[in-house]
Amino acid sequence: MTADSLPTTMRTAVLTEPGLILVESRPVPVPADDEVVIEVRSVGVCGSDTHYYDHGRIGDHVVTGPLVLGHESAGVIVAVGSGVDPSRVGERVAIEPGVPCRACTQCLSGHYNLCPDMVFHATPPIDGTLAEYVTHLASFAFALPDSVSLDEGAMLEPLSVGIWACRRAGVSPGVRVLVTGAGPVGQLAAQVAGAFGAAEVVVADVNAHRLSVASSLGATEIVDVSSTSLADAYAGRPGPDVVLECSGHEGSTQAAIRVAAPAGRVVLIGMGGDTVALPLGDVQNRELWVTGVFRYANTWPTAIDLVASGRVSLEPLATGHFELEETAAALTAARTDPQSIKSIIHPVR
Repeated sequence: MTADSLPTTMRTAVLTEPGLILVESRPVPVPADDEVVIEVRSVGVCGSDTHYYDHGRIGDHVVTGPLVLGHESAGVIVAVGSGVDPSRVGERVAIEPGVPCRACTQCLSGHYNLCPDMVFHATPPIDGTLAEYVTHLASFAFALPDSVSLDEGAMLEPLSVGIWACRRAGVSPGVRVLVTGAGPVGQLAAQVAGAFGAAEVVVADVNAHRLSVASSLGATEIVDVSSTSLADAYAGRPGPDVVLECSGHEGSTQAAIRVAAPAGRVVLIGMGGDTVALPLGDVQNRELWVTGVFRYANTWPTAIDLVASGRVSLEPLATGHFELEETAAALTAARTDPQSIKSIIHPVR
């Protein structure tokens, strides 16, 4: 199929102002020479999508005009640009949503996630993937094996965050890991830690259902911090070598740092306030290594392998399925349903 044989218009869910999503008709995009056209089948809802929906901004990223949300995506290639192998038409693919410049110092040193000229889906003013069709750089559309569903393909993006965090933390066989926050990324970071060989993976949260899911997906221990503090949970036992802080909550961050083992590694993943007070005495006296993560680099092949091999399970996290016209409901599902973990929107069924 060529781009000329595609429909001329498509449905698109557009954030027109905070709290308002409208489904509009837009032209089907035309691929550049090195791009593919993807019929979008599955889009996972991320906390950043909800934040833009609620507030119209995240830090310095401000929505100044109509914006299409969505960056956790998978679909089917239906057309290709002139420089792309036409045999790719029909491929089921997962989309890595950020395309770096591939020429700056950060890109050439392997840190392309830090590219200052990154073009990233649903980061203003770049439109995302809540549309029936999108174009994307062919090399950032990864073919999925038959054993990996398109819903799973969409969830490779948050899985990549977990992979990148575990790499940054040096998770390896035998280490003890604490994951604070059992939302989608926390669930995935915990599974990745186990797949990377961690001897102990403790998951802490206040949501009993999410803790139960974490336990069913391989966490060696769960801690309900609404009734048991982390200090009590680790009393009389070694602290974690690695802390993966996924909640973004200041109190959770502080409590996790305080129980970390000497020379432990703390990776801040969850996005809370712009500033967080850290217990520097604990950081200095125990020589803790504290860092953040920003997206990921070179993670999609690993993510696909982890899912295809069964070492990471994604399907149990897909707790709600929505049509494009139900985008607003998908963005807010977690507020009303305590058992909601990951909502999936289907622009095309």
